[in-house]
Amino acid sequence: MKLVVAIIKPFKLDDVREALAEVGVQGVTVTEVKGFGRQKGHTELYRGAEYVIDFLPKIKLEVAVADDQLERVLEVIQNAARTGKIGDGKIFVSTLEQVIRIRTGELDHDAL
Repeated sequence: MKLVVAIIKPFKLDDVREALAEVGVQGVTVTEVKGFGRQKGHTELYRGAEYVIDFLPKIKLEVAVADDQLERVLEVIQNAARTGKIGDGKIFVSTLEQVIRIRTGELDHDAL
């Protein structure tokens, strides 16, 4: 089992969610986050004063998937989140040691 964490642009959330649903992903955790990478933020003008916005709004998606679903999930996220411009985001993959469904006590693949 793998945990896929994707950092994407906020306006791409619906596209990614729909694409994941089409390939059978049933559960996604979404968090609003702020951060920067190569974009390094930007400046904004507010009431005549210039402000540097260091941290840009992003969306963090967390998806637990079976090993056999991993490649398809990564492909779907990349295709749905890509704009071709800087700041499209990143995907991180890590191994899940154990998953437990709290309500039923199911373990690992059954808990997904």
